[in-house]
Amino acid sequence: MLQLHQRFIQVAKKYGSKIAVYDKATNVDYTYSRMLIASLILKEHIGKIKGKYVGILLPTTMGCMLSVLGTLMNGKIPVMINYATGAMENSRYAREKCKFKTIITSKKLLDKLNLEPIENMLFLEDILAKVTVVAKLKAALTSKLPAQALMKMVHGGDVSEVSVILFTSGSEKEPKAVQLSHRNILHNVNAIPQLVRLDQNDVFMSILPMFHVFGLTVDFWLPLLIGASMVTYPNPLEYTTVSDLTREYKATFIAATPSFFYGYLQKSKQGDFATIRFAISGADKLPEKIYEGFMKKHGIPVYEGYGATETSPVISATFTGQHKVGSIGKPIPGVQVRIVDINTDKILGANAEGKVLVKGDLVMEGYLGDLEETSLRIHNGWYDTGDIGMFDDDGYLWHKGRLKRFVKVGGEMVSLVKVENLLSSLLPENVICCVVDVPNPTKGADVVAAVATGDFDMHKVLKQLKKELPAIAVPRQFYVIEDIPMMASGKVNFRAVETICREKSNKGD
Repeated sequence: MLQLHQRFIQVAKKYGSKIAVYDKATNVDYTYSRMLIASLILKEHIGKIKGKYVGILLPTTMGCMLSVLGTLMNGKIPVMINYATGAMENSRYAREKCKFKTIITSKKLLDKLNLEPIENMLFLEDILAKVTVVAKLKAALTSKLPAQALMKMVHGGDVSEVSVILFTSGSEKEPKAVQLSHRNILHNVNAIPQLVRLDQNDVFMSILPMFHVFGLTVDFWLPLLIGASMVTYPNPLEYTTVSDLTREYKATFIAATPSFFYGYLQKSKQGDFATIRFAISGADKLPEKIYEGFMKKHGIPVYEGYGATETSPVISATFTGQHKVGSIGKPIPGVQVRIVDINTDKILGANAEGKVLVKGDLVMEGYLGDLEETSLRIHNGWYDTGDIGMFDDDGYLWHKGRLKRFVKVGGEMVSLVKVENLLSSLLPENVICCVVDVPNPTKGADVVAAVATGDFDMHKVLKQLKKELPAIAVPRQFYVIEDIPMMASGKVNFRAVETICREKSNKGD
């Protein structure tokens, strides 16, 4: 089996004159041939970087894609760094964790973020300025060689080799460095088109950040390796622009998080999503109001996928002909999922809630430099997702929350996710909420709620919560946090919210 960058060479040779990327950051269109030439040029420069790992701090642009390809062509491993929240802290953390120096970034990005560069940052603008006419000509001539000859000129190895380092979100604990192999990502790339008709005629809205596994696999490797076209836009939060581009380029595929889809629902005009054949949400639970909103406004269902950074990412998904609203679908081809008892690990049958375990080629190689955590999460090839779920009688998987988001109150287990979902349904639709726990010396813990505004009838909401929840699950306190901390993926940063709520609780606020 070929490695990812070798597969790209095959595709680039096959679809040479076809547009691979409409790069909206530079307003330049790249054919597959031009992309191949540019990756060969960048390969020469990245080859001079010392060490096994190369940091990449770039938004979803052609520059980021070429940096990944050029790194892999040299047999080096790209380390994708989150620039959306704490770019420099994340850069230092990644360096320390992976033991490398050089980070490829962009002056334009740092200027936009109003950040000063740190040592050993290599700017794409400087690399491009040094490219000579001779180097361009050499790369152009080299790109004319047959695919087999080209593949011998780049790194070749086993698909079990690590293809990328990605970091877990850090929403619950310190980020871990996930090692995904070529085999891991190729599993998703090969499996997804079996479920949904995707091919070289599709146009992908590639808007998710490539430091997030959802963006890297579904918005980059998947379209690239089937010969599709990508419309790259570096900021998925610019909801009106993304909606306009979807219409302008007649996009057929869009993947996003629920919070991004909510933004597109609010800011789009009717007709913006008319050409979309497949819209899929991931990284968090899709609220029913977003699903219903898209059906009403655009006449398209937003399907739901389930996955994790450690599983490359997609484990299961809903799609046309296999869809129950609220479920996360059935496991994709080549994936085994079992539900086991939280305490005994006994395999459970239908309609019983337990831990979700996953097995298949999509499961990561492990956490870099953390054998202990790896061995805690992977047993005999089975990856423990840390999620609670169940299968129904029809084989559909249902996500019931994170095990870490269950809390023991007075000896009883309370699902914070269940409380959160109910609270969300009772609040005005533009109000973000998050339910966490704070220590209680007599009961072990109390459930509390953080809301982005206090501008709602709290008495009425509490009255309804008390009707539908056991007394121990009703939030003891509401804390107003105007800017609820969010992750770059659009998920709430539970760890940060919990810290704020615990501080407020200690002060007696």
